[in-house]
Amino acid sequence: MTVKYDDIEAIDRYKLMSNCVVPRPIAWISTEDEDGNVNLAPFSYFTPLSSNPPIMIVSIGHKAPDIPKDTLANIRKSGRCTINMTAVNQLQDMHFSSKALPKGESEAKAFNIEMKKVEHNFPPIVEGTTTAFFCTLYQELEIEGSKTIPLILKIESQYINDDNITDRDKMKISCKNVGRVGAEYIVYDDTIKAPEIPDDK
Repeated sequence: MTVKYDDIEAIDRYKLMSNCVVPRPIAWISTEDEDGNVNLAPFSYFTPLSSNPPIMIVSIGHKAPDIPKDTLANIRKSGRCTINMTAVNQLQDMHFSSKALPKGESEAKAFNIEMKKVEHNFPPIVEGTTTAFFCTLYQELEIEGSKTIPLILKIESQYINDDNITDRDKMKISCKNVGRVGAEYIVYDDTIKAPEIPDDK
């Protein structure tokens, strides 16, 4: 069948996209407000855009009309965030941290998620994360009619758990991170070797 997106509701477009553009990586974003409270929340409309400059994009919604989620508000104010990737043993913590809490209440504290300061000028990482990206706000996009705000983020530095480094000289990292498929989760547990392209092609 062919579905005309103009003919269906926004929620149905979301269902189709979130079930078919898969698996999607999860940006588990830590930010800090002006009082130093750590906000922690996952977002799955997230992907790398460029390696030169090193750029990623994540879409963040609103709590209510004209009231941005704490993550979005904090990034707008500080211009900084930390994007944690989620290991399989962190799935429950990551999922729990998606619960909407009152402004200023930390998901890390509410769900006893241990955090660790790595880069002085950036929010802390989640203890045990496979890798984390320390990012600054590069550009905010506006899409007419959208309930989410795409943020283009520049990677300034990256933390890598030593246990996930397979070859330091060749920058090879093994990250079996949790991803999203529709409303479910998936773990990147298998890799498929790329077939060789014939020389005569």
